[in-house]
Amino acid sequence: MLVYQDLLTGDELLSDSYPYKEIENGLLWEVEGKWVVKGAVDVNIGANPSAEGGEDEGVDDTAVKVVDIVDVFRLQEQPPFDKKQFLGFVKKYIKLLTPKLDAENQEHFKKNIEGATKYLLGKLKDLQFFVGESMHDDGSLVFAYYKDGAADPTFLYFAHALKEIKC
Repeated sequence: MLVYQDLLTGDELLSDSYPYKEIENGLLWEVEGKWVVKGAVDVNIGANPSAEGGEDEGVDDTAVKVVDIVDVFRLQEQPPFDKKQFLGFVKKYIKLLTPKLDAENQEHFKKNIEGATKYLLGKLKDLQFFVGESMHDDGSLVFAYYKDGAADPTFLYFAHALKEIKC
């Protein structure tokens, strides 16, 4: 199994259990999330405690709906950004991430970050923002949005910010 960690913080953000599609010249990864039910499961074993002289305790309904990627990687939602805040984040992010990349990836990142930024700006009003479990200020952002008519969210990751770890 492969786990993808944030190159800046070490937070686990994704695994190979979730297939991705490269977009924006490979600068962004697009990953489909799913709403899932987590928690109590009602299992009917055929017993009827009230008919057998016992108490019918009912069901402990602690089941909740969660988005699989958010739950598994303990992503923390952040307040939305306006255009100025987002551009400020990207500028700072480029300065933090670029020195951590090898020469080939630095060149690719610098060449394509503007296109990826424009792509994200076009969706800015529809995006949800997440960071890794550590909630570190200098970490990578993970973006989520709903494609037209989709019931499940789509996540976007900066590909160059992900470090592949074999588990």
